Amino acid sequence: MTAPALAHTSEELIRAEGPVLAHNYHPLPVVVARAEGTWVEDVEGRRYLDMLAGYSALNFGHRNPVLIEAAHRQLDRLTLTSRAFHNDRLAEFAGSLAELTGLEMVLPMNTGAEAVESAVKVARKWAYEVKGVAPDRATIVVAAENFHGRTTTIVSFSTDETARAGFGPFTPGFRIVPYNDLAALEAAVDETTAAVLIEPIQGEAGVVIPDDGYLTGVRELTRRNGCLFIADEIQSGLGRTGTTLAVDHEGVVPDLLLLGKALGGGIVPVSAVVGRRDVLGVLRPGEHGSTFGGNPLAAAVGSAVVELLETGEFQRRAAELGVVLRDGLAALVGRGVEGFRARGLWAGVDIDPAIGTGREISEGLMREGVLVKDTHGSTIRLAPPLTITGEELRSALGSLEKVLGQGV
Repeated sequence: MTAPALAHTSEELIRAEGPVLAHNYHPLPVVVARAEGTWVEDVEGRRYLDMLAGYSALNFGHRNPVLIEAAHRQLDRLTLTSRAFHNDRLAEFAGSLAELTGLEMVLPMNTGAEAVESAVKVARKWAYEVKGVAPDRATIVVAAENFHGRTTTIVSFSTDETARAGFGPFTPGFRIVPYNDLAALEAAVDETTAAVLIEPIQGEAGVVIPDDGYLTGVRELTRRNGCLFIADEIQSGLGRTGTTLAVDHEGVVPDLLLLGKALGGGIVPVSAVVGRRDVLGVLRPGEHGSTFGGNPLAAAVGSAVVELLETGEFQRRAAELGVVLRDGLAALVGRGVEGFRARGLWAGVDIDPAIGTGREISEGLMREGVLVKDTHGSTIRLAPPLTITGEELRSALGSLEKVLGQGV
């Protein structure tokens, strides 16, 4: 079958995808062709305020000039060597990222799911070589309603049947407990436990924020029981919540930290497992790897991302504008919004089902020139680029108020 002829309208392009693209997504019917900062433009030239930011992959805005310049400079020199050789950008990237996060060693990968898979392997190997767990008996405790990716191993410990159905048999070795429940977590941990793997804020579940003290409790529990604390900050990290990391809100330092999305600046896929030297140090040559992991282009962009965060500007913006976001959403409670959860420039907003589904509200906002995405039926997620202005944020909240008032 030949590829479809080049189409030009949004309708034609969406229709052309049908026969040639696997149907693993249900995107909103907007076809983005250009973007700058907090705004995107479709093929017809209609402009939209981006209030999703690629699920936090675009924390620094579309085509951030600092990051684009870093990528251009590297594109003119070197893009890939594989890890068969050293490259002149990787040490700088790893060193600066370790320093930013207060940890010691970096395992560079590409996608968030790869970072999670890598952490699972590292935790198991650490359990056997350091903790002394019997071979093939290591367990990892995770939280219900988690989202860590969609690989076969990761969906093995998902509680989302849409992600699981039809993909078994599943990988053993995981125990699922309720999120934000320290008693349940403690009951699940035993001498076989290699690690506790959680999101400090559950993103896909609807921006679910645990009680104050939960993360501190997880850290104390894992330390007391001689197992690792793995924090998946692929969505919550790198400025999104008003601090560099979401765990910073409680001053907690995990043993392994998972980063991705914003680490690539919205330009290239970059992820990393960052951790203690004695934990990541269990890996030896040949035991784990990635052809593209730590490539020079990724390292150059990642280093530039770290430099942006070192100024503290984006963390401050997220914290300050987060107040505007919370105040604006609070004013809508009882007026189409049943409730919301927000930290920094990140919010899950529960829509009154009598007004419409999350999908219907997202489509209504799209018609008003604002892009968001729904999750779990009646919830929409707001996660604009951290470069958004107060005026733009208030405008988006005004559009939400208008759509809720109109109904669907």
